[in-house]
Amino acid sequence: MIPFGSQRGLGQDLATHLLNAHDNERVEVIEVHGAIADDLHGAMTEWEAHAHALTRCRNYLYSLSINPDPAQGPLTRTQYADYINRVEEKLGLSGQPRAVVFHVKYGREHCHVVWSRIDTEKERAVPIAFDHEKLMMVTRDFARDHGLDLPRGYYQDGKGPQLSLYELHQERVTGLSKGDHKAQVTEAWQHSDNAKSFVNALAQKGYMLATGKRPYLLVDLYGGMHALPRLIDDKTVRTKDIRAFLEKDFPAESLPSAEDAKALVTTHRKAIETHRLDEQRAEEAAQLKRQQAERRRKLGQQAADLRQQQHRDRLSLTTEQRASRHSLRAAHDTDMQRIRRERDRKRPRGLAAFLGRATGIEIVRKKLYAYRDRKREQAYLTERQALRERQAQEHRDLVLRHGLQMRDLQRRLDSLARVEKRELKSLEEAFQREESTAGRGGDNRMPSLPDWLLGKGRDIDTPGRKAEAAKKARQSFEKAASRHAVSEHEGGGESEQSAGEPARPDRPKVRRYRRKRRHDRDPDRER
Repeated sequence: MIPFGSQRGLGQDLATHLLNAHDNERVEVIEVHGAIADDLHGAMTEWEAHAHALTRCRNYLYSLSINPDPAQGPLTRTQYADYINRVEEKLGLSGQPRAVVFHVKYGREHCHVVWSRIDTEKERAVPIAFDHEKLMMVTRDFARDHGLDLPRGYYQDGKGPQLSLYELHQERVTGLSKGDHKAQVTEAWQHSDNAKSFVNALAQKGYMLATGKRPYLLVDLYGGMHALPRLIDDKTVRTKDIRAFLEKDFPAESLPSAEDAKALVTTHRKAIETHRLDEQRAEEAAQLKRQQAERRRKLGQQAADLRQQQHRDRLSLTTEQRASRHSLRAAHDTDMQRIRRERDRKRPRGLAAFLGRATGIEIVRKKLYAYRDRKREQAYLTERQALRERQAQEHRDLVLRHGLQMRDLQRRLDSLARVEKRELKSLEEAFQREESTAGRGGDNRMPSLPDWLLGKGRDIDTPGRKAEAAKKARQSFEKAASRHAVSEHEGGGESEQSAGEPARPDRPKVRRYRRKRRHDRDPDRER
């Protein structure tokens, strides 16, 4: 198995890459731990917020891809979990938030793990050093415990050569690795008797000879630049041998510059592209858009279901609140009616009523009843106001909850839009890669160089070239003269400067400053 880990930022871009269903036959998010959101984009947003709020860390994530050897069979989920836990402990990421995603590409299952490096309790980023060596050690231990075989490089102390980001990008876009370029150029070199046949062989394979910072560069059919000596896989061939082999028929000053060669290649490639049919591309693009529409339809159905559920929640809350208010009013009215019936039943009649009126007891009773009625009415109004406030708060909570749900849904829609954009970009890269790895004969041959570039007219020079050559020679002469004058002064020889003339403007200021400090030192103070 081969692990590849790196510290990085741009969590949203990483989440979009991990959810890209175009480049993978199957995408399965197994775990999102340590975040409130249950999706990758939401979790990455939270982890990025932690990094910006608590630290100054830019590469706040650690991304690890685990690629098992297909020849030894797929790993089980238990073995994946064991390896992830070992790496987590070795790198000091135990307990950190993480996400685990499984991809199936070309029938091969592999795993991606992303950790947040931000320790929210200590408000710092977890330091990670020598992660390559630690991953190698974990892989060796894991292979030994599970009976797996590893390549010989895992048992060597040295770190093998690693492609640069430019080379990785070129390989991903063109479908040609650095080894492929080496094999093609080496074959052309070994089967060529002279410089012209070598240049023609390079043109057949899709390379144009040019010049730039180095005397001899190769520009391939896709605009990539390569140093010619580095593409000849023969240790006995030196750069001086290549220059001696080419400079007679193809001197560096007769070759086009890298920019001119790129322009010629671009024109030639566009001429090839115009003759290619776009039906297959259109069908693949339509198929991808149908898949995206189906996925968006599911999310749209979730949105419709959510809106219906929110409508039912609002109706339910309105009905419940109306029932509560009606129940409170009905209970108050029922209680008042009961009290009135009770008073009417106990009301004195006959002589007792006459005595009550005569003695004033009836007046006192009526005032007491009125006082109690006001108390009950006031209690009812207070309870009704409390109920209204409670119901208003319930309504606000419902509106807030619905708003959060809709914002979360909108965030998912935005994430889906980013994933769709990345999938379309991957489709375009797949189209470009397919064109790059198509046949190399016929129209893919490099255009022939003009006669004056092939060395036949190299003696012909233009006024512009003569002026440029004279300017470079004058600059080189002035630079050499300046170095010679400085060396004579420092060595004690006589010069124009020693005769009392001012210092040369190109003399380094630091030297004059230090020489002045040496003359001004106080011997007593130094002792």
